[in-house]
Amino acid sequence: MALAFHPRSRTEAAGGRRWSVLAFVALAQLMVALDATIVSIALPSAQRALHASDAERQWVVTAYTLAFGCLLLVGGRIADSLGRKRAFVAGLAGFAVASAAGGAAPALPVLVGARALQGAFAALLAPTALSLLAVTFTGPRERARAFAVYGTIAGTGAVVGLLLGGVLTQYLDWRWCLYVNVPVAAVAAAGGWLVLGGREPGGGGRRLDIPRALVAGAGLAALISACSQAVTEGWASRTVAGLLALSGLLLAAFLVRDARAARPLLPLRIVRHRARAGVYVTVALAIAGMFGAFLLLTYYLQVVLGFTPLEAGLAFLPMTAAAQVTSWAIASRLMPFVPPRALMAPGALVAAAGMGVLTLVQASGGYLSVVLPAEVLLGAGVSCVMVPAFSTATQGVDPREAGAASAIVNTAQQLGGSIGTALLNTIAAGAAAGFGAAGIAALVHGYSAAAGFGAAILVAASVVAAVMIDAGRPVTRQAGLAPGGTSR
Repeated sequence: MALAFHPRSRTEAAGGRRWSVLAFVALAQLMVALDATIVSIALPSAQRALHASDAERQWVVTAYTLAFGCLLLVGGRIADSLGRKRAFVAGLAGFAVASAAGGAAPALPVLVGARALQGAFAALLAPTALSLLAVTFTGPRERARAFAVYGTIAGTGAVVGLLLGGVLTQYLDWRWCLYVNVPVAAVAAAGGWLVLGGREPGGGGRRLDIPRALVAGAGLAALISACSQAVTEGWASRTVAGLLALSGLLLAAFLVRDARAARPLLPLRIVRHRARAGVYVTVALAIAGMFGAFLLLTYYLQVVLGFTPLEAGLAFLPMTAAAQVTSWAIASRLMPFVPPRALMAPGALVAAAGMGVLTLVQASGGYLSVVLPAEVLLGAGVSCVMVPAFSTATQGVDPREAGAASAIVNTAQQLGGSIGTALLNTIAAGAAAGFGAAGIAALVHGYSAAAGFGAAILVAASVVAAVMIDAGRPVTRQAGLAPGGTSR
């Protein structure tokens, strides 16, 4: 006797497949997010083992951020052309090979090259992962839950990286901060190959305009390099000014040529959309403040309070916990019913309050009285920004351009982190140098001054979100629109 399947069973099966997609996409995104910081705590051990100088060590971090930041637009377009399933698996495979090569590096140049390769494959993987969520979850409630997971990972993955880097370095070896990616990537790739659909909208097999892609990548690389150089040379140095000017020229040339292209890397209709443009600016500002906090707290905990790498990593856990709780208890529950700016603008203000608390740091200590409440406010606030941000940035975009839209918001995040870190570090160093006394008191004064500036950046993010992000609240089928529609 033939068995009959109820339509509801097929719907439930499709729903189960969607959540499986989320699980493997989230795993891949966590790997990319934490790899930006997991090596930071291991860097002193790697420097000693590979006999690198203080001037050379920065390239272990910079090589990753440079390749990641300057290739994101290209990675998004490759995902649209190649197909998201193949791009997802290829990105994971390449990231795993680069990680294994970095872990086995016999000398610093090999490690730096492996980190650059990691960044290149991360630039393919990050927009692919986000675009997969954008086209998989379309209903307001499911979309809110999915992007709560993604937004939390994006906002706190760096904190997890600091903790995991401390554990692996202290109990195993610094090389495991790279080797750990291999099994994670293998699980995510195998799962993605099984659960992701084989047919999807593509770019019609059109070839990528390599010269245009190189101009865009070079412009972004010059901008990120300027931010990195500003940490040691200051924003007024000739090197930084030259790199900024070069970046402006290259990016302007790219925009002129891209606007005339039949298939642009950066479709201007995506950027011209007021709500999406507001999201890009808000994300860049929020991440600038957030990464500035990572920098300040990492040095304050280890240099001033004397924490070990593991203790410093554990000290960041309240920020992660606050972000998780807020994402699920507040952001994901409210997102289907309120406009995005109703979450993002107050969230940025809460994060600004956390940075304001950090201005009260003392040389004599104060983890429980100052750092802990600041971390809770920062985690809660930034999660309320990031969860609706990623959803709004990809809402209503043609599936054939989902990779490009995802790449733009990832680029905003990467540039925000680079600029924020360089800017706040420069402010901290300048304030410490101008302090009357030397030593720990000067350092703490610098941290306090930079925290105040970080709070101002987050307030600016709140203003941008309130003014520019005019998207209405999501509406459901009962309101007469298809899932994922928006009201104005």
